[in-house]
Amino acid sequence: MVEEVEEPSEPGMKEPVFFSISEPENISAISLAPEMRLKTGIAEFDRTLGGGIVPGSMILIGGDPGIGKSTLILQALDRLSCKGFCSLYLSGEESAQQIKLRADRISVHSENLYVVTGTCLEEFTKKIDNQRPDVIAVDSIQTIYTNTIASAPGSVGQVREVASRLMGFAKKTGIPIFLIGHVNKEGAIAGPKVLEHMVDTVLYFEGDMGHLYRIVRSIKNRYGSTNEIGVFEMKDTGLREVGNPSSIFLDERPLNLSGSVVIPCLEGTRPLLVEIQSLVGSSPFGMPRRTSIGIDHNRISLLVAVLAKRIGLELGDQDIFVNVVGGLKVDEPAADLGIVSAMISSFLNRPVDRKLVMFGEVGLAGEIRGVSRAGLRIREAKKLGFSRCLLSKNSLNSLGSQGKMELLGLESIQDLYELLFNPDSILTSVTR
Repeated sequence: MVEEVEEPSEPGMKEPVFFSISEPENISAISLAPEMRLKTGIAEFDRTLGGGIVPGSMILIGGDPGIGKSTLILQALDRLSCKGFCSLYLSGEESAQQIKLRADRISVHSENLYVVTGTCLEEFTKKIDNQRPDVIAVDSIQTIYTNTIASAPGSVGQVREVASRLMGFAKKTGIPIFLIGHVNKEGAIAGPKVLEHMVDTVLYFEGDMGHLYRIVRSIKNRYGSTNEIGVFEMKDTGLREVGNPSSIFLDERPLNLSGSVVIPCLEGTRPLLVEIQSLVGSSPFGMPRRTSIGIDHNRISLLVAVLAKRIGLELGDQDIFVNVVGGLKVDEPAADLGIVSAMISSFLNRPVDRKLVMFGEVGLAGEIRGVSRAGLRIREAKKLGFSRCLLSKNSLNSLGSQGKMELLGLESIQDLYELLFNPDSILTSVTR
């Protein structure tokens, strides 16, 4: 517990009121001004923001240390500066020389991009008045403090007050502001939860240090759809956007090996083909292990119980490892069918046809349920050369012809087992 003492402001230092109460107005009579967005020129970043930066918005970006938050913002400001917009980058963590070293490495040399270092909010507002920028970035919100609160930078009161003042400034002037936020050990943005409620857009930078790919995920967006993602590849020269991530995630898929299945999942409005790998083997210890990367651990236990109850496939004494290749996280029920197939394939040591994709939710009764946007998933699979698709019969009945893609409808996991792992099955003979 840290005591925070709020000192009364001096006479004549009252904060301006940015929002005044308007007269009641009928909602049908309210006119909408045409929305103008600033395009950064980084397509994956603009997609995550809902099409671009809305003037006057405040965007919070969080992520693990060294994941690429500062690099992405610096690249975005450079693209905007090259279009004639004046950009101001405030750093409370690095010196101007350190920022220059990063800028040289990622080839950022715009004449309209300015850097200021410091941690005092009042001094920073003076610099803004002198510079008159079009876009502002603050790196990071936890290092900035205001003199009106006698507490350390990064404390709950400081973060809340600084964010409130920056939000009021953005709404009053129409200048969009990027805030870079630290994360705690649980992965959530450090500081008060009200910080995420105050801002207009919250983006999370995800990725594993052992992988080259980074994902920017939108979890809140007042000006666009949520759950959109942007995929980037980390290089020595900065972040490079990945236009077709499905092909990259499948590039190194093994040939004729068991436990590998491809599923089309949805991230926002974007379909992605990802590979799910499973390794099932006898446990040398009394307590079998259940390890999953990119998939909810409880979902694996649920599907193992369904396999034991509905088709008599006992995996309770087996070590089970499930991994989503590429560092992605899949949390939609449509992945159930792929997870089940990968576990059965590994347990029986029978590979699945390489030209086959599948998606569907598996219920506790072993039934296979339909999922949303089946046609969009199938079209993405067809683009990458897949020729067969397993899905629920309900989804199949709602679809029309899909060209050369062969669609096979399933009602239960018993149908899945007979179709994929019965020696007399057509698909089994194709796999071999």
